[in-house]
Amino acid sequence: MKRFPFLDWMRGLAVLVMIQCHTFNSFTRLDLRNGGPYVMTQFIGGMAAPLFLFMAGMTTGFQLESLDKREPRALRRWLTALRRAGYIMAIAMTFRFTNWVFAWPLGDWHDMLRVDILNCMGVAMAAVAAAALFTGQARIRFAILAGLGICALGPVIANLDWSGTPALLQEYLAPAPGRRFPFFPWAAYVAFGLALGGMVKRAPAERFERLMQWSVLAGFALVFTAQYFANVPYSIYTKTSFWLDNPTLVLIRVGVMLLAMAGAYLWTEYCAGTGWSWMQCMGKNSLMVYWVHVMIVYGSVVRPIKRQLSIWQAGAATVIVTLAMIALSAIWLRWKARRAGRPLPAVAGSGGASPAAPAVRAAAPQEI
Repeated sequence: MKRFPFLDWMRGLAVLVMIQCHTFNSFTRLDLRNGGPYVMTQFIGGMAAPLFLFMAGMTTGFQLESLDKREPRALRRWLTALRRAGYIMAIAMTFRFTNWVFAWPLGDWHDMLRVDILNCMGVAMAAVAAAALFTGQARIRFAILAGLGICALGPVIANLDWSGTPALLQEYLAPAPGRRFPFFPWAAYVAFGLALGGMVKRAPAERFERLMQWSVLAGFALVFTAQYFANVPYSIYTKTSFWLDNPTLVLIRVGVMLLAMAGAYLWTEYCAGTGWSWMQCMGKNSLMVYWVHVMIVYGSVVRPIKRQLSIWQAGAATVIVTLAMIALSAIWLRWKARRAGRPLPAVAGSGGASPAAPAVRAAAPQEI
């Protein structure tokens, strides 16, 4: 499977945004959390989870396009996609277990059932695995319609009567205050990412820049159109919350991600050069960085400074954690290269090479 440097850079950006969000959230004093600087860190950090889900969908789209060439039977492709979703769910449960262990002795075993981004990702990938039953443009259309359907149903699902249903089922499905990543509407990002992944994978080299231009146009169109409908004084829904279940927020974020993708392509293709890139380095190890940094900033080891730091001190802690994750990623990549008996691959810009040409080794399916 081909690797696209601009997607590694984009994934690295999501990692960076996530680290600053979690570090400030864990360490900033409670009396400073209504101030502008802290609110801004969490507002920006709100893009990290959609980015990870969106790019997980893109990776799924790449894999399904590659699977088409090896497996002509639609049912086999679907089962393969379901197995990958199950793999993500297994990682999600392992992640919850390790977090509980690192929070000892204050950890609550109920945290094992907490629905986090990996849980949402696994369920969403299982749902959109049905795209494997289609090929070509039909798969892209299915993914787009699935994304629109999921985000459009968000307010409907949120306002159903869920009394009497298991609390865990509500956590996985229904938007509500305090629930972090319910299927509705968060799974829409995976579906939209799958559609874009199919487009990127199928784009010939000579038309790749045109695809990026369309990405910019579509991004601006989504942002401004969805913002307009978010501000009109009437709605087709009897009740909806913009930050919780409204489909316009999903579409605005998808538009922002389309713009970010085009920007990442422009940077890596024409500005970054051919040297080592710390952003791509983290992007290539996003799952590991996610796992390790959460155990650090929310673990019991740093309990003495949790919710004790000023904004500037939390900023310094963010820099320290980021540098540690960059070092960890670089060491891990070097170790993998040596173990495979090959030189360490360049991880920066494509140096003017065609984006459709193979770059470095394909991304692992489990990357977030």
